[in-house]
Amino acid sequence: MKFRNVVTYLPAFAKGYIRNPLGLFFALVFPVILILIFGSVFASSGSSPVPLTVQNLDHNSATSVAFLSALNATGAVSLSFVSPSAGNLSSYLKANSLSAGLVIPDGFASDVANRTPVDLTVYTNPAAGAEAGIVEGAVAGAANAMNLRLAGGSEVVTPEFETVGGPLYKYIDYLVPGLIGFSVLVSPMFSMVNISSTWKRDKLFRQLSLTPLTRAEWLTATLLWYVSLACLSAVLMVLLGQALFGAHVTLTLLALPFLVVAPILFVSLGLLAGSVSTQPESAGVVGNIITFPMMFLSGTFFPVALFPSWLVPVAHVLPLFYVIDGLNSAMVYNNPTEVYTDLVIVVVVALVLAVAATRLFRWRED
Repeated sequence: MKFRNVVTYLPAFAKGYIRNPLGLFFALVFPVILILIFGSVFASSGSSPVPLTVQNLDHNSATSVAFLSALNATGAVSLSFVSPSAGNLSSYLKANSLSAGLVIPDGFASDVANRTPVDLTVYTNPAAGAEAGIVEGAVAGAANAMNLRLAGGSEVVTPEFETVGGPLYKYIDYLVPGLIGFSVLVSPMFSMVNISSTWKRDKLFRQLSLTPLTRAEWLTATLLWYVSLACLSAVLMVLLGQALFGAHVTLTLLALPFLVVAPILFVSLGLLAGSVSTQPESAGVVGNIITFPMMFLSGTFFPVALFPSWLVPVAHVLPLFYVIDGLNSAMVYNNPTEVYTDLVIVVVVALVLAVAATRLFRWRED
């Protein structure tokens, strides 16, 4: 293999890629759109109080006002009030597209004074799962605190909450590595599936084989391009995350091996999918079948820990899971042990796929 041929062919391959709007879109533009959307929606998730509409039927008694003041002091909810004359609160919430409400019943103060059990009605919207959980937890916490004081007890155990990785980390910090992994997957996979199938159909590989360029030189130039693209995408994601959403992520040296090995893995996988397919259309179907489960089941947008127990083993079979997990360990947790474990798995899978792809990939068609 002559490196001079690689250097000569690399700009030609890059120009052909850049002239393809679809490839460039999935490589750089689409991940930017995703980080803007998810970052805007979830960057401050959990930091803003959830709106809670309150209907106080106890005529603003001192006891009900004290309870609502304690509830508001939690910082988890932001109270707004509706008059008792508004009627049924559930109907009011539905008519005004509101997600959560609380009814303080008539006689609340006298029931509390007489130690008579009293029910607080909390309305939540199942479609707003996270907000519903916050409202229910806040109301239950305020009620338990009132019960504790009425019983003459005192607080002994007080929880202190922090996020994994430290008190500063938030959703956007875990989204950035996921979107880097997404970019590293999608760009090589879709592009190589298309190239390996259409170029084979159009006899372009046969024409290249008649030039001084060898198969090894073509593969090397292709890999260098996708590695460069992965590094560019990673820098872009980190800068956007930091500048627009204050992400606490760092592109450390521990992350760089994944930006080299992962493109090799997915270029090999795309080349393999295209090589075993007889037509470009069938190659596209195979590529989609391989790519889409990895997009959504590898922790790209949502943590694998939130998956049902039966789905977690499926995620652990997908190579993109180890790429994203390794990037998280390097860029968020700074955990070298976990990085090396994930890297070993990614390297082994990449080697197996590279060997299989190169054996099936034909430079000269019969």
